[in-house]
Amino acid sequence: MKATARLLLSLSLSAVCFLEVQALSLNYAEKDNTSVYISKRPDNRLFVSRAVDEEIERICTMLKNKKLAWVFSNCLPNTLDTTIHYKETDDGDDTFVYTGDIHAMWLRDSGAQVWPYIRFANKDDKLKKMLRGVIRRQFKCILLDPYANAFNDGPTGSYWSSDLTQMKPELHERKWEIDSLCYPIRLAYEYWKATGDTSVFDDKWVAVVAAVLRTFKEQQRKNGIGPYSFMRKTERASDTMLNGGYGNPVKPVGLIASAFRPSDDATTFLFLVPSNFFAVSSLKKAAEILETVNKRADLAGQCRTLAQEITRALKKYAVCNHAKYGKIYAFEVDGFGNQLLMDDANVPSLLAMAYLGDVSPNDPIYKNTRKFVWSEDNPYFFKGKAGEGIGGPHIGYNMIWPMSIMMKAFTSNDDKEIKECIIQLLKNDANTGFMHESFHKDNAADYTRAWFAWQNSLFGELILKLIDEGKIGLLNEIPDIK
Repeated sequence: MKATARLLLSLSLSAVCFLEVQALSLNYAEKDNTSVYISKRPDNRLFVSRAVDEEIERICTMLKNKKLAWVFSNCLPNTLDTTIHYKETDDGDDTFVYTGDIHAMWLRDSGAQVWPYIRFANKDDKLKKMLRGVIRRQFKCILLDPYANAFNDGPTGSYWSSDLTQMKPELHERKWEIDSLCYPIRLAYEYWKATGDTSVFDDKWVAVVAAVLRTFKEQQRKNGIGPYSFMRKTERASDTMLNGGYGNPVKPVGLIASAFRPSDDATTFLFLVPSNFFAVSSLKKAAEILETVNKRADLAGQCRTLAQEITRALKKYAVCNHAKYGKIYAFEVDGFGNQLLMDDANVPSLLAMAYLGDVSPNDPIYKNTRKFVWSEDNPYFFKGKAGEGIGGPHIGYNMIWPMSIMMKAFTSNDDKEIKECIIQLLKNDANTGFMHESFHKDNAADYTRAWFAWQNSLFGELILKLIDEGKIGLLNEIPDIK
C-alpha cells in the first residue's frame, strides 16, 4: 500500500504519534537566539534502551551544530520509540516491527530499522532480547511464505486480500522481492558477529535457509516460470505483473528473477541486478553460519554453489558498456541481452551495493556506475532548488528520496561530498526533525510519509558511522541551518 493509500495513512497515523510529543527539553535539546529545538520523541515510548539513550546524549554533547544534534536525537531512536512491539512467548523472544505509518512488518524494512542498534546489544540485555525477537519473527514469516514481503501481527487479513496470488490472512502483502529473504540473513549474521549468540540458529533457521534456497532456485526459472504469480486490480501499472502475473520473459542464465523491486514496484526486466548481488553476499553469510554453528556442510555447500553461479551470471550479463561512463552495472536485465539503465533510491540499489558490502567501493565498474546513477543520465535522478538525488517510479517525477542522499554519503570517501550530503539532509527535513520518504526537488515542504522509521534509523546510522570514523570535526564544520 504505497503511494496514495500510504500517504493517507501517514497523515492520520503519524499525527496520532507525533502530536503526543513531550514538551520538555531533554539534555540534548539545544537553543540559540532564534530557535528552540525540543525533542520530538513521544512521552509513551514503545521500547526504551538505556544504552541507546546514553549514546544519544553522549553524541549530542559532541555535536556543535544544533539542528544536527536535534535531528539525530529524534531519528536514531524513532524505530524503538514508535514501531517496536516486543513480547516474550513460549517460543522465546518475539518482536513485531511496524514500518511506521503502516502497521505491518516488512522483512526488508524491519531488518534495516533495527540494524543500527546491534552495536549496543552487548551493553543492554533488554535490547539484545528485542533484536533476537526480530530475527525469530522474521524466520517465522519466511517459513509462513517465502514469497511474501510484508506480514500482519497475526491472521488479521489485509487491505490487499483481493490480490490474485496465494494470499493468507497472516500476510499484509505478497510481492516477491529477492531482498526480502536477504535482509533477515544480513541481520542474523551481524547479530551473531556482534554478540556471539547462536541461540537463533536452531532448526527453524536451517528450515529458513532451505526455504531460501528452494525459492531462489525456483525463480532462476530453469524449470519453467515457477509457482509464484501476482496480479492486482489497480490503476498503477507498477503495482501488478503482466503476462498473467508472471512478468516479462527471462532467459534462464543463472540469475534470480524478482517480480518486484525494494520499492515494491514491479520490475521491467526481472533479473534485478542489485538484488542478485545482495543474494550472493547473503548466501555466503548463510553458508558461514551453517558451517560454523550448525555443522551443516551439505546445506552450506548448496549456498556457496548457488552464490558462485549467480556471480558468474552477473559478470556475463549485468555489465553494460556505456558510451559515456565505460563499464557500468545495469539495473535490470533479462538474459536475452536487454538491459535497463537507471537506479532507484530503495536499498538494495546500484548506489547502495558498496554500503551493503556486495561490491568493493573501489571496484572500477561500481565507481563508474556511481557516477552514472548520480547524474542526469539516470532517468530517476532529480535536481532542483531544494536539492538533488535519486527517486524512483514509486512516488514519481521530481521526488527525491533522502535515502539516496544517505547512500551517497555512506559510500563516499570524500569529506566534501559527505558534508554536502549532511547539509542537504538537514535542509530538507521541512523543519520536522525527521527524515521522510521523499521530498520535491524544489520544495522540501512537499514530502511524503511523515512517519517512516527506516529513513530515520538510517540517518542515525550514518551519523554513528561518521563519528566512528573520526569525522566529528567534519560534522562540526557544518554551519547552522534553520
